[in-house]
Amino acid sequence: MIKRPDTRAQRMKRHSRVRSKISGTPERPRLSVFRSENNIYAQIIDDVAGSTLVSASTVEKGFEGNGGNVEAAKKIGALVAERALKKGIEEVVFDRGGYIYHGRVQALADGAREAGLKF
Repeated sequence: MIKRPDTRAQRMKRHSRVRSKISGTPERPRLSVFRSENNIYAQIIDDVAGSTLVSASTVEKGFEGNGGNVEAAKKIGALVAERALKKGIEEVVFDRGGYIYHGRVQALADGAREAGLKF
């Protein structure tokens, strides 16, 4: 019998390793990314207070188009950056969530950078 690797468990292991080194502060909160098969989600989190300051995802009512591709990720990155800048957040720490910095995760980061977020 062929055993398939538990990719979710592997991602969670990588994510916990990254999170042991990265933490969001009120001055520089954490931009966290979650990528599912059909959608992508981004949150800006203050870990000291334990609260989400800004969020954006492809499941919101106003979002147009397919949520599981690179263009959608770039739009979400720009949207989360725009909302963050409205709240006065200019610098963040990027948390890739255990995913490889490639494809949709990279597109989200690029979209956020182009919209004015610094990390």
